[in-house]
Amino acid sequence: MRLSSLLPQSLLLFATLAAAASSWTFADGSLSVSSKGAKEGVKEKLIPLQQLSEPISLGATDTLKITLTAQEGKTAKRPHQAFLLVQDQDGKLDVSYPFSVKESGKAVISLTQKDLPAQFLTPNTHLTTTILLASFSSTPGYSSPAFKLQPTSDTNTPFPAAEKALRYGKLPEIHHVFRADPKSPNVLISLVFVGAVVATLPVLAGLWLLLGANISSLPTALSASPLSHTFFLSSIAGIEAVFFLYYTSWNLFQTLPVLGVLGTVAFLSGSRALTEVQERRLAGTR
Repeated sequence: MRLSSLLPQSLLLFATLAAAASSWTFADGSLSVSSKGAKEGVKEKLIPLQQLSEPISLGATDTLKITLTAQEGKTAKRPHQAFLLVQDQDGKLDVSYPFSVKESGKAVISLTQKDLPAQFLTPNTHLTTTILLASFSSTPGYSSPAFKLQPTSDTNTPFPAAEKALRYGKLPEIHHVFRADPKSPNVLISLVFVGAVVATLPVLAGLWLLLGANISSLPTALSASPLSHTFFLSSIAGIEAVFFLYYTSWNLFQTLPVLGVLGTVAFLSGSRALTEVQERRLAGTR
């Protein structure tokens, strides 16, 4: 009766020991804190499943270095995942830092205050660090607190101010203020420039006559190709009228479609009108 009752307990104990022997762990774990200009620093030995009793101080110029050899059971091996998890006192904020691991399982990680989030850098705070080792196989992973980390500062290097976290929510209503439409210049200024343009018309007419412009050929041109000449002259006059309307009252969206139509008419009718003039010139009647 006694042997039968001890047998299940012994089998359970052996199964537990076998599972523990095949789980991920580490060996040769060590922790050191070195500072610039300092000859000696903090050195501690890390033992699996044991947390250091005293917190580790990390100053602004200090460098924390952790070395260990990852093992699957008792065999040194490179895990798929090897991290140092750092959490705040309440466990609401955490950040993970990956170990640099070789094929032999030797892993190393170095941290400074600059690597920590600004939310972790507050006076009188103790951060919890956890070593995580795991793989994609069925071997149980390793997760156990390693030590307490205490960032420190001095008067020369105070802690940086933590930025306010970005929060998505309702924003204030935006009221767009559009620029007023451009206005025409003063009427007196416009009349001055109109007068300057009109004053050049007699000069232009004189130059046409001097160059041999033959106004008497206009009836002949209209009789030979009435549509082309009529549409061409009308389109030129219409374009000038559109420019005047744009200057006085129209906007760009009203002007461009009309100019597109009048420009097409001027191009088609003008090419035909020039062909008719060229035919009379070759015939010697112009």
